[in-house]
Amino acid sequence: MTDLPNDLRGLDHVDLDLLALLEVDGRMPNNALAERVGIAPSTCLTRVRRLRELGAIRGFHADVDPAWIGRPIQAMIAVRIRSDARDAIGKFAESLAGIPAVRDVYFVSGSYDFLLHVATADVADLRTIITERLSGTHLVAGTETHLIFEHRRGS
Repeated sequence: MTDLPNDLRGLDHVDLDLLALLEVDGRMPNNALAERVGIAPSTCLTRVRRLRELGAIRGFHADVDPAWIGRPIQAMIAVRIRSDARDAIGKFAESLAGIPAVRDVYFVSGSYDFLLHVATADVADLRTIITERLSGTHLVAGTETHLIFEHRRGS
């Protein structure tokens, strides 16, 4: 889990414009980025590198439909940690992120502590994650699973 960056105040309008452009198209070539924000390509490269080092840019990836890689069953799993296991939340979050079917881990407020976006090959794999990897540990007080019928990315 990361806190909000202290360096946010150090970003100027050019940095924010670069972030907005890369969020829409992470594959935009450096020359096009530079031209869109009105700076030299070398300056653009330096700024993007700095934004990565600060953690403002967490990475570049392809948004692959899980069904195309053999994981058509998607779900959101809410996980509640036992109150006497709060000191293990960090390690538990790392272990969740290490499960191959887990696409995203969210540490949240409310009656649950985590929301997991998972994609599995079938319902049996989903059940195994819930019963063995989650409910089967001494840290988990409870889970609630919601199947995802359709996903649309917001803008």
